[in-house]
Amino acid sequence: MSRFTTLVLAMMLPLSSSASSLIHPLDFKGTEDEKANVIAQITVSVKQTYSQIGMGDPSTLRMMEKEELNSFKKLRKVKNRKLLDGVIDQYCNIGMCNYNTILMMYNEQSKASKEELNW
Repeated sequence: MSRFTTLVLAMMLPLSSSASSLIHPLDFKGTEDEKANVIAQITVSVKQTYSQIGMGDPSTLRMMEKEELNSFKKLRKVKNRKLLDGVIDQYCNIGMCNYNTILMMYNEQSKASKEELNW
């Protein structure tokens, strides 16, 4: 299996955050303390998750930390808080509480909510 394929599969693994410890992107005000807390949460979660599967090398960790932070920044701009809250609850309750998964599923659910079944 290629390193890229392994990383993609690993991205779907649950990170160690729970809904209660997750910093909600829409409640984020951007203070230096909040930024430090987001960075700390992402760093700990990514390290724990990827080290458990033998991918705790610095290159992989930095790449996945950046992916998580970019997803957090994109989630700060979403418009439908009710939908985002539902996605956070749903995915954090099944152990997939990471910003990358939350963003991906928010986008999918937002798209699906505007579609109808057609012949």
